[in-house]
Amino acid sequence: MRSRFQFVDDDRDAFEVKRLCEVLEVNRSSYCKWLAGREARSARQRADQRLAARIRAVHAESGGAYGSPRVTAELRETVDHR
Repeated sequence: MRSRFQFVDDDRDAFEVKRLCEVLEVNRSSYCKWLAGREARSARQRADQRLAARIRAVHAESGGAYGSPRVTAELRETVDHR
C-alpha cells in the first residue's frame, strides 16, 4: 500500500504539491519532513534486508531446527566475534 506522502511524491510533476496535500489532507510541512527522511528510510530498508538474509541463512544452516531464540543467539555471537 502506498502512503499518501508517496502518492504526493509520485504525482508532483503532474500536480502542484500544495494541491495534492490539500486533497489528501496532509500537511505540506509533514510531506517535506517525510521527503527529507527518504535516505534514512532507504538505509534502514537495506539494513533490514541484510538482516533478513542472515536470519534465513542461520535458520537454513541449522536444517530448520533453530527457532527465534537460537537464531537470535547465533546472530549475537556473530556480532560479538567481529
